Amino acid sequence: MSIIFALAAIPGLLGTQEAIRQAQQKERREEHRARRCNLIARCIKSSIWSREINGRPLVLRDGGVYIGTGKLDDTLASHQLAGYFLPYPDSDYEGLVTTITDVAPIMNWVYINSATHQVCYGIRKDAQPNLNGPFDCTRQDRRLTFQGWEGFVAVEVATGLWSVFFDLDDDGMRGKMRQGIIAEGTRVLEIELCRVEKR
Repeated sequence: MSIIFALAAIPGLLGTQEAIRQAQQKERREEHRARRCNLIARCIKSSIWSREINGRPLVLRDGGVYIGTGKLDDTLASHQLAGYFLPYPDSDYEGLVTTITDVAPIMNWVYINSATHQVCYGIRKDAQPNLNGPFDCTRQDRRLTFQGWEGFVAVEVATGLWSVFFDLDDDGMRGKMRQGIIAEGTRVLEIELCRVEKR
C-alpha cells in the first residue's frame, strides 16, 4: 500500500520540482533588468560620422539624452545615463528610470517627447503626457527597445552635438524635418543602444 501511495505522489513531486526550476530560470533571465546599466550607442551602418559616436555612452543634459562624444562642451553639465527598468505608475508596462546625479540617488523617468520624438528625461509630471513606455531590451544582446522595436537614431543637433531620438515614423526623421522640428539636411544615423552593466 505504501509503495502505491509513493508511486502516486511521484508525478506531483516532479511537477512541483519542474515549476520551481522554471521559476528560477526565469528569475535568472530577468535579474539583469533591475541592475543599473549605462547605455552605449552603436552605429548600425559605418560612415565618416559614425566614428564620432560609435561606442560612446549616453549622457543626460538639460532634459535631453545625448551621446557623450568626449568633447569639452559635451561634458559640461552632463551625467552619464545609469538606468534600469521599473514598472511605470498606473500602467501595465515597464518604464526606464535613470540617476541624474552621482551625489544623491535621485531618479528621473526616461521618455520620448511626443511632439519631437527626442529621448528626454524628467520627473513623472514631465514624462506623463509623453511616450513613457514600454521600454524593454532584446533577449540576446540586451539592446534597448521602445514599444517593441529598436528605432533609435542619433541626430546632430549642432556641430558635434548628437541627440538621441526615436524614429517613431520609421522614416529617418524626414517627417520631423518637413515639420521644421529638425532642420533639413541634418545628419541622422541609425543606432542601437546597448546595455552595459554599471560596475
